[in-house]
Amino acid sequence: MAEVRFENVSKVYARGDAPAVDGFSLGVKDGEFLVLVGPSGCGKSTSLRMVAGLETPTSGRIFIGDRDVTGLPPKNRDIAMVFQNYALYPHMTVEENLSFALRLRKVAPGEIERRVSAAARTLGLGPYMKRLPKALSGGQRQRVALGRAIVREPAVFLFDEPLSNLDAKMRVEMRAEIIRLHNALGATMIYVTHDQTEAMTMGERIVVMSGGRIQQVAPPLEVYEHPANEFVAGFIGTPPMNLFPPGTLDAQKTVGLRPEHISIAPHDGVQGAVAATVDFVEPLGSETLVHVILDASRHPAIVRVPGFSSVRAGDKISLIPDRMHCVFF
Repeated sequence: MAEVRFENVSKVYARGDAPAVDGFSLGVKDGEFLVLVGPSGCGKSTSLRMVAGLETPTSGRIFIGDRDVTGLPPKNRDIAMVFQNYALYPHMTVEENLSFALRLRKVAPGEIERRVSAAARTLGLGPYMKRLPKALSGGQRQRVALGRAIVREPAVFLFDEPLSNLDAKMRVEMRAEIIRLHNALGATMIYVTHDQTEAMTMGERIVVMSGGRIQQVAPPLEVYEHPANEFVAGFIGTPPMNLFPPGTLDAQKTVGLRPEHISIAPHDGVQGAVAATVDFVEPLGSETLVHVILDASRHPAIVRVPGFSSVRAGDKISLIPDRMHCVFF
């Protein structure tokens, strides 16, 4: 295990291009699970690939532990990377896939057996050791990819959108699998995703990126409740935070308010209520998302209602914003 440190790292692919990563400075603690999250093209995967040695920084330095690894090839960095596409050898069994990198490094046979057996137990791969990848489900293949990283016993694990190819149910299961893996190994892990639900549920800290720059670094709940700027407020959360322009809620600044902090008034005439018209409704079982248009400003908003709501498109309703939870930008 080891710390990872970025010191003012930038990456420009061609002269005249905007930086893919711009002045990235960050410390990842020893044993931390850190998630880089942001939209496509924000620089998160490029940042991860520079740790792995698959990309070279245009400027700045990267450290793993006390070593400056900026110019080192990937094989000398003591990292293991898990990709989106599994990257398994199709002609090798699960057991052979797990042991292949160790055999290349001429690790002693007894040590190979110990590591492969331990990884198989951890990931529940025992019944599949003699199967080829084509005989496995997507989740099982991803477990093999995780196992191949585990047997290397690296200082740092790197994950590049590893769940993107899985269906929704399997994504939830594999999220739990990776969290359990981190708890068991206590290893330093850096995880890249565009899915803010993965970031919120998995990361001890999350790094929100946009345009190659860090927008906020904090524990998930802090990012959710206290977003640093309008981009973070609009990106983190499902659905995202409502952003109202100045004057909409009697404020002189842009106001952010989470959908769960707006309620529907039980009757007309409630003091401080805001008139709105229901645009459409999304019943989700445990909750209902009510999409509205504010009558005065014609600005859209989303209200999260616990359980079932009887409102329908076109209904005139009154909203009560919880001003104690307003965030001002």
